[in-house]
Amino acid sequence: MRLRTLLVWLAVVPTVAMGVQVLISSDRSVQESRHLRKDVAAGRQTGVPLYQLMTTLQSERAVTAAWWSGMPVSGAGLRDRRAATDRAVAVFLKSSDADQLHSDRAKDRLRDVAGRLADLGAQRERTDARHGSADDTVDYYTDVISGTIRCYGDFNHVDDGGLTQETASLAALFSAAEVVAREDSILALAGPSGRLTSARFGEFVKAVGASDYLYDTVALELPLDDQDTLQRILTSNAWQIKSRIERAVLSEHRDVSSGVVLPPAVSDWRAAYRTSSAQLNTLNEDELQELLAHADERAAQLESQVVLLVAASGAALLLVVAVVVFTTRSVLRRLRSLHDRTVAVAEQTLPDVVDRLQRGEPVGTDALPRPRGEQDEVGRISDAFAHVVAVSVEGHRTLADERHGFSVFASGIAARTGNLVSRQLALTEHIQDTFGQDEALLAELMRSDQLTVGMRRQIENLLILAGGEITDPHMEPMRIADLLREAAAEVEDFRRIDRHAMDETSVEAGVISQLSHLLAELLDNATRFSPPTARVAIRSELVGDGLCIEIEDRGPRVTAERYEEMNGRLHSAPPYSVLASNAHRLGLFVVGHLADQLGATVTLRRSAFGGTSAVVIVPGEHLVPTREGAAVPEPAKEPAPVPRPAQPAEERRPKLVAQKRSGDAADDPAPSASGLPRRERKEQARRAGDTAPEAPAPARSGSGDAPGRPALPERVPQTHMTQRLREPRAAEPVGQDAATPEEVADAWADYEDSTRQVELELRQDQS
Repeated sequence: MRLRTLLVWLAVVPTVAMGVQVLISSDRSVQESRHLRKDVAAGRQTGVPLYQLMTTLQSERAVTAAWWSGMPVSGAGLRDRRAATDRAVAVFLKSSDADQLHSDRAKDRLRDVAGRLADLGAQRERTDARHGSADDTVDYYTDVISGTIRCYGDFNHVDDGGLTQETASLAALFSAAEVVAREDSILALAGPSGRLTSARFGEFVKAVGASDYLYDTVALELPLDDQDTLQRILTSNAWQIKSRIERAVLSEHRDVSSGVVLPPAVSDWRAAYRTSSAQLNTLNEDELQELLAHADERAAQLESQVVLLVAASGAALLLVVAVVVFTTRSVLRRLRSLHDRTVAVAEQTLPDVVDRLQRGEPVGTDALPRPRGEQDEVGRISDAFAHVVAVSVEGHRTLADERHGFSVFASGIAARTGNLVSRQLALTEHIQDTFGQDEALLAELMRSDQLTVGMRRQIENLLILAGGEITDPHMEPMRIADLLREAAAEVEDFRRIDRHAMDETSVEAGVISQLSHLLAELLDNATRFSPPTARVAIRSELVGDGLCIEIEDRGPRVTAERYEEMNGRLHSAPPYSVLASNAHRLGLFVVGHLADQLGATVTLRRSAFGGTSAVVIVPGEHLVPTREGAAVPEPAKEPAPVPRPAQPAEERRPKLVAQKRSGDAADDPAPSASGLPRRERKEQARRAGDTAPEAPAPARSGSGDAPGRPALPERVPQTHMTQRLREPRAAEPVGQDAATPEEVADAWADYEDSTRQVELELRQDQS
């Protein structure tokens, strides 16, 4: 996104946000005003009739309770109360409309009250016929009255703290008045005998406590004028008489077997309650009207606020738009010139300078931008950018010089150390040829030889990472089977590696050393991370993209994320800066650089055995057909047991190597006098150049591998060699074996392979 677009968005976004905020605020205020208007209309249309219904139901409940208890209640008085209640019910049902309310809860409560009122006629008929009990009748009226009080708490749905507080105070006043009216109904149930059941007496005690708590609490939440009015009621003579009767009932009652006998002071309750209830009803009606008036005033106030908000916000919005447009145009003009200069430097000058420095070419100061000494902010940014470019170029120059110097230094050290290692290998080979008859010394020399080969490989790793190349002494293409053998010979634990060349092809001479080193790194990693007894398999096969070489181990399980990370480093040569945090994974970097040089693809994945499978795809351009006349490996013959040389415990795992015929000179370039294959060293290849390999020794016969050795047992079809192998062998002549260490190792590998084959056949026959 361009800077011009960003500045335009910087101007548009605040402007639009401010306009949206004004619209949202205005709409919210308008909606609150409309809701308040509807709440006021619903309160006047439904709330007032609902309160009248509540008071008439309280009066009818008290008269009905007195009639049930046998007190002198005239039929005319009872009918008058019922008629008043019917008129209040009719007004309520006519004026109430649940659809006018916004709260679903308020609608449900209003419909619930209307549904309970439908049972009022049936309840009266049961009362006249004295069906049921007085408690059931009183509870019916109490439930309806409680439902009317709950409706008030859900009328107001506007988010206004003052109106919400007033609504809660009004509902508390109604609840307190209902508690006192409930006391009147309970005392009326006592009748002329002045007796109450234990349950009703318990309800009376709870009602007394609830009324005192509610009036003490609600008095603190009312406005000052209403608090004074409530205090006058609570300190009036009628309220004092009511309170005195409540205390007398609580303290002077007598418990009898049929319930509780009330004290004589209860006779004064009726007159005191009528006076105080009339005062409370007046206070409640005034509070209801004040709430509706305050809601109406709040709605008008919100409408005025909306007008002022829209006017002020509109003026502020116009001012903001003007300021933003002026500022944006000014900044764009001043940044345009800076943009042109910096883009040219960043996209053309600086990349060209860095490329030239990396190639080792000199760079003059004329190609870099220079500070102009401008004093404004944009000019200072331009000068600062020029200074940053100069510092960056100087840093790249220093880094390129240091990198080149270190590469030369590392290459020199690697070359000198490599020469020493080559001399060490030659000396080891000379000692093996000279003192190879000592089996203990031979075993130690073999271990030393493998460790030295590993040192040489690490030195070549340093040479590769330093930017150098491995010297390739090969002058002729090498068969893939020989390449696999050469790569396996570079690994210390090479006896655990199984080689399988599925197709007969050769690799061109120029990439033999690089490819062999790549495979050796992967094989070394596979043997080191696999269990000591597990085998590592390397297979090669021609595929559509070239040659596929797969190395499979049985090492520890690796997560998919870790495979993805390692493959990312193998598919492209990672930069040397990553070595700082991954120095312990040097092999991955070497493999990545070699694969990049060869154009090969290396992929790590989970194998079927739970370990890791490394798949190397060598491009077909590095493959050449095997020249005619080259020996092709044939199935191995039955090897003869060869005495095992004295080796350390960790070296007693010889690799399975198929025994070659005496005519397979191409597969074993340097056979010894005994006919056993010898590993061709890179130093020998460097010295020999394209010299032809030595002539092979005569073919082995069934009389043994060398003169003086016992004859090899011949295999008879459909029989086993177990019994003959268990027979004691004749003692061999001492001091007549001139085999080299490699020959002894390969012979022992042949013996192990034969033994394993016999054991496998025995198990198959026994099963």
